[in-house]
Amino acid sequence: MFKLFYSPGSCALASHIALEEAGAPYKTIRIDFNTGEQRSTDFLAINPKGRVPALVTERGILSETPAILLFIAQSFPKAGLAPLDDPFATAQLQAFNNYLCSTVHVAHAHGGRGSRWADEEASFADMKRKVPKTVRACFELIESEMFIGPWVLGETYSLCDPYLYTIASWLQRDSVDVTTLPKTHSLMRRIEARPAVRKVLADHFE
Repeated sequence: MFKLFYSPGSCALASHIALEEAGAPYKTIRIDFNTGEQRSTDFLAINPKGRVPALVTERGILSETPAILLFIAQSFPKAGLAPLDDPFATAQLQAFNNYLCSTVHVAHAHGGRGSRWADEEASFADMKRKVPKTVRACFELIESEMFIGPWVLGETYSLCDPYLYTIASWLQRDSVDVTTLPKTHSLMRRIEARPAVRKVLADHFE
């Protein structure tokens, strides 16, 4: 059985949804960021990065959302969460998910975790002010150039969809109105109608 370490409202939600969609045997372990549990000795033994998600498997521990998502899809191919028989399409999926991880997530993180990049309080405030502009620019690029529709990669639901849903759930915090992003807004409503997602949201935020 897999063990997923997560914190409510974090990017670990995407991996949680993928596990449920795949029908994988798993249990979740909640890490309380409010008390700094991610920096505890016990959790750092699981993931020295001090971040979630972390997925414990029989072969070892995985971190980083794109890696965990693809592992789930490859471990449960019948779930159809990735076009595993098409190397180019799988690379496109990875390109999208890595953009979310390396660019969109980082743009969001400048709002609340400025200490990762600077030491002066004035720098934190400046970074925070820029977040609505940078995050919106990321989503406008997604909508105009990356989002095929009705799901991210076209007609078939894939790993990209719960990951985009997870990142998009932060838009309100970033002062970006999701209703002005029609493709993303529509995807969020359709994602939330999926039984697996409803179950995960109930569990994730209980």
